[in-house]
Amino acid sequence: METKILLSEKEVPTAWYNIMADMPNLPKPPLHPGTKKPVGPDDLSPIFPMGLIMQEVATERWVPIPEEVLEIYRLWRPSPLIRARRLEKALDTPARIYYKYEGVSPAGSHKLNTAAAQAYYNKQEGVKRLATETGAGQWGSALSMACKFFGLECTVYMVKVSYHQKPYRRVLMQLFGAEVLASPSDRTQSGRSILDVNPDSPGSLGVAISEAVEDAATHGDTNYSLGSVLNHVLLHQTVVGLETKAQMEKAGDAPDVVIGCVGGGSNFAGFCFPFLHDRFVNGAKTRFVAVEPTACPTLTRGLHTYDFGDVAGLTPLIYMYTLGRDFMPPAIHAGGLRYHGDAPLLCQVVADGFVEARAYGQRQIFDAAVQFAHAEAIVPAPESAHAIKCAVDEALAAREAGEARVIVFNLSGHGHFDLGAYDVYLAGQLEDYVLPEEELHRALARLPKVE
Repeated sequence: METKILLSEKEVPTAWYNIMADMPNLPKPPLHPGTKKPVGPDDLSPIFPMGLIMQEVATERWVPIPEEVLEIYRLWRPSPLIRARRLEKALDTPARIYYKYEGVSPAGSHKLNTAAAQAYYNKQEGVKRLATETGAGQWGSALSMACKFFGLECTVYMVKVSYHQKPYRRVLMQLFGAEVLASPSDRTQSGRSILDVNPDSPGSLGVAISEAVEDAATHGDTNYSLGSVLNHVLLHQTVVGLETKAQMEKAGDAPDVVIGCVGGGSNFAGFCFPFLHDRFVNGAKTRFVAVEPTACPTLTRGLHTYDFGDVAGLTPLIYMYTLGRDFMPPAIHAGGLRYHGDAPLLCQVVADGFVEARAYGQRQIFDAAVQFAHAEAIVPAPESAHAIKCAVDEALAAREAGEARVIVFNLSGHGHFDLGAYDVYLAGQLEDYVLPEEELHRALARLPKVE
């Protein structure tokens, strides 16, 4: 059996998979922040193009990928599925471990799958500039590239702690013409209000989202672009899982457990939703595990309820697992996982019992990342290392049980811009953080009231 399972360019999927066609239960609808009534297309049109709004509410199973987007995809797609034989040997496990490597994209992660699509639909409707937030910088890098591909301007509000931890991500965005601001910034009222209270605020994705949404809403030529959470974002990412399914068939194998890390939910959903189709439609027994940090444990300790997607309360109320919009996550190095909520579609399949959730500490995931790098010669992003840690645990459990289980995980990005984090780890200075119960209760105390 080949170690690297490849597809030809002709085998890149030509349609995205929409899980809403098959889910037993759909999430509750997003609500207008003022009226608390379900939002409609007109409510979203000031910041999103109609092409994406229609995808947000679409219920057909397959959504065609525009040829202009496929042309961008073919710069790196299909990405490889790799059998981790050296890791299997190091773990002395009978398990077969596969990983889908999205780090081969020009942006170094899965984020370009939706960035290219979002830039395309905005360009089609005459938008001149996109405003967005970014945590660790993967999303900002991807959208900067996508905007350059389609001739759009780009403004990125980068969470301040990551802005300083990952300067080369900022440089990459600027290389592709983006304006990058450390968030909270003095550019927006949302940012200034945070700085007035705490001038040294490390920022969060919730704060950066508020700034980007405000920017888009106050400029007629500008739309907002989000790299996770929303239905259309998860839809675009299913190109990853669809390719993986085809590659697993080529390998003559089928997964027993499918794993991905979770911040907002896009890489996990894009990887796992096509496999969940087989569970919903064909009764497959595959297990699914969503992995998050103990410092930001939305799925494992949050409440499944309505909350704002941002700190300032500018976004619609979203029905999701949340730690509360006021939650300020600590400055962990997996910056892309520092979000107080998760994608409603993902939250629904977790609530319905189709997906398990686990949380790991920083030192655990960096231990696994280094073990993986030694075996497979790829330095993973700290976010992706959460999936690696879970895959290692599953492989060791298979060894104890004497089971030849098949484990597949999404290696959603490389860690070449995260070497500062590895430097802290190697110096023995990396700290674990478990969210205290009293802090969780304090953050949840101000959840919005919904009838």
